[in-house]
Amino acid sequence: MRYPPIVNELFKVNRWNLAKKLKPGSLVIIHSADPLRLSGDGVLPFQQDSNFFYLTGIDQEDSILIMAPDHLDQQSREMLFVKEMNEKIATWEGEKLSEREASKISGIENVKWSKRYDEVLKEFLPHINHVYLDINEDTKPVQFPISKNERLAKEFISRHSKLQVKRLAPLLTEFRMIKSDTECDLIKQAGAITKRGYDRVLNFLKPSVWEYEIQAEFITEFISHRSIGFAYNPIVASGPNACILHYEHNNGQCLDGELVLIDVGAEFANYNADVTRTLPVNGRFTDRQRQVYQAVLAIKNEATELLSPGITLKEYNTQVGELMEQKLVKLGLLKSFEIKKQDPKKPLYKKYYMHSSSHHLGLDVHDLSDRDRPMEPGMVLTVEPGIYIKEEGIGIRLEDNILIGQNENINLTPNIPIEIDEIEGIMS
Repeated sequence: MRYPPIVNELFKVNRWNLAKKLKPGSLVIIHSADPLRLSGDGVLPFQQDSNFFYLTGIDQEDSILIMAPDHLDQQSREMLFVKEMNEKIATWEGEKLSEREASKISGIENVKWSKRYDEVLKEFLPHINHVYLDINEDTKPVQFPISKNERLAKEFISRHSKLQVKRLAPLLTEFRMIKSDTECDLIKQAGAITKRGYDRVLNFLKPSVWEYEIQAEFITEFISHRSIGFAYNPIVASGPNACILHYEHNNGQCLDGELVLIDVGAEFANYNADVTRTLPVNGRFTDRQRQVYQAVLAIKNEATELLSPGITLKEYNTQVGELMEQKLVKLGLLKSFEIKKQDPKKPLYKKYYMHSSSHHLGLDVHDLSDRDRPMEPGMVLTVEPGIYIKEEGIGIRLEDNILIGQNENINLTPNIPIEIDEIEGIMS
């Protein structure tokens, strides 16, 4: 791994919190992610299952965690299984974690080779009443390939039908929504690397450069600072491309007089940043661009204040929508009398602002969350309003990553230029 070791107290506390919520006589089984293969013998870069990493800190494939908090043998209450090294693996893939190294990373004393998992599981099952499995609960259409946890959960259920299977996802969602100080520091480090990328691009951007050249500037900076790369597919959208919300082609040329919307974030130690800035290609905003930009920036600042303990995402988005309506009227894009007659379920501002204002952030860019749960201190969310005017070829979004505090919020992605005068000053 490229990043410095994370203190294993983080993972020990995460498992301890989970153990307290389990029913008596329970067993937790959670697997690492599959390596994703391409055609032939190609393999995509390994990306660990977020829940598995949250509980173990292990960043390696072919690993399994089982937890049985009520087991009579204290050594058996937490067991980690990792891939055993051999000469062939060493030659083709390089070194893997030893049992001792895996124990040091995770804080789990009882570590065994993965090949022993089946025999150990057989010893546990006669004493177990409930099994908690990490079954996919995404409401979107099923995505392929199906995850290893999902695949093996279905196999386990078919083989052990008499055991009561419980959902692990709600418990982990509950815990992962509140970030520890260590997690906030890791997100902040991802944000600091992201800032380096923006600093580089502010001095690189000029008319005639290509969107993919801007992407290249970011990846160079990210990898140079111990990130494995982008936290998600980067969006570098110039001119009218900025009105395509999930534009990822990044193959257009940035023209004089246009804006370029850049939505990127670095990964660091599996934690993610998610930052958007919109920059003038030639270093100067036109009057209209400045007008729309200031509206988006004002909404972002007010939305950051709205994101406070006690408010739900639904309430928050409604209030941000009301702010958006006011700004769109001032920009001449909506009429007040039209807003008064609109269908509340189909607000008119959606023509120019189609997405929601915030999402939780952490091990996943769109991190696990319960949208009905009121905001609490320790939650980390993006704040990302935008205005997209297709007929004018203007798309502006601004985004930072905010830690909700008891009395005031903390920006975990600070000092990335966002004020117009600062941006123009640097680019000049």
